[in-house]
Amino acid sequence: QVQLVESGGGLVQAGGSLRLSCAASGRTFSSYAMGWFRQAPGKEREFVAAINWSGASTYYADFVKGRFTISRDNAKNTVYLQMTSLKPEDTAVYYCAADRVVVTATRANYWGQGTQVTVSS
Repeated sequence: QVQLVESGGGLVQAGGSLRLSCAASGRTFSSYAMGWFRQAPGKEREFVAAINWSGASTYYADFVKGRFTISRDNAKNTVYLQMTSLKPEDTAVYYCAADRVVVTATRANYWGQGTQVTVSS
């Protein structure tokens, strides 16, 4: 089992950038696929991005392509979400997720507690 702790959220102006981090416990981090989801007030949680165990393959929701980048450092047991050109509609709680096989829009077995990202206009 893996435990996930997100950090890096905060308040930023539209057009700005933030980098979220997700630190994972355990010695088998490199065997997990990882991902990021978000949930805005009054909305369903939605998939943002995913990365495979090695970092060689990444996947993005259409609404973040070209603006967000997911990456991982297996030596540090950490996955990142670099967010640029932020928009007010990116405001949400961002969750880190993990799975032994793959993280997709409908699959993830482990979740962090979330970190708030607020983008002001």
